[in-house]
Amino acid sequence: MHFKAACFDLDGTLLDSLADLANCTNKILLKRGYPQHPEEAYRYFVGEGAKMLMTRVLPEEVRTESLIEECRQDFETSYRECWDEQTVPYKNIPELLDTLYRRKLKLTVLSNKPHEFTLLAVNKLLPSWSFEMILGQRAGVPRKPDPTAMLEICEKLEIPPGSFIYLGDTATDMQTSVAAGCFSVGVLWGFRTEEELRDNGANAIVKDPLDVLDLLV
Repeated sequence: MHFKAACFDLDGTLLDSLADLANCTNKILLKRGYPQHPEEAYRYFVGEGAKMLMTRVLPEEVRTESLIEECRQDFETSYRECWDEQTVPYKNIPELLDTLYRRKLKLTVLSNKPHEFTLLAVNKLLPSWSFEMILGQRAGVPRKPDPTAMLEICEKLEIPPGSFIYLGDTATDMQTSVAAGCFSVGVLWGFRTEEELRDNGANAIVKDPLDVLDLLV
């Protein structure tokens, strides 16, 4: 298929960030005297923004809007200090980005991670590639799976959604891509299962970043 641009989710797609997300969040829970969670549990806690992350990790019986917001603010402070202790690009992501860039596809990132951290992570850990747009969760803009931000990328780059290949590792990503009208690719090196990705509209499934190249003309 002929694509003009690629849009990537960040956590679980470009970056293996699960350990740092788990560690930073568990520090908040420990500080407040709540039970911590194993790293693997965070595969299903993350993906829909910091507020939803805090909602999911707190014990159900203590969840209130005020506590969730306090913990969200704590997370942003804590995450600034420990976000890059173990986070790295997945194997073969650099090679994939190199090839897409050589083939003149425009590269973009769309994440539910707060915008500040999305920019920080991409600029520090993926500095060798020129991304046309990098968007995280911003005030006043619905988070994924709402397609608003994805359509914003399409509009600003003047590239129709059907010319975008969209790569992500969760149901949220597949729903976003489908709603926007992009070609949806579910990646299996991330946080979720093949079944989840297929059930939520993946047009293709890839096991390794370099398998994406087989989908290009």
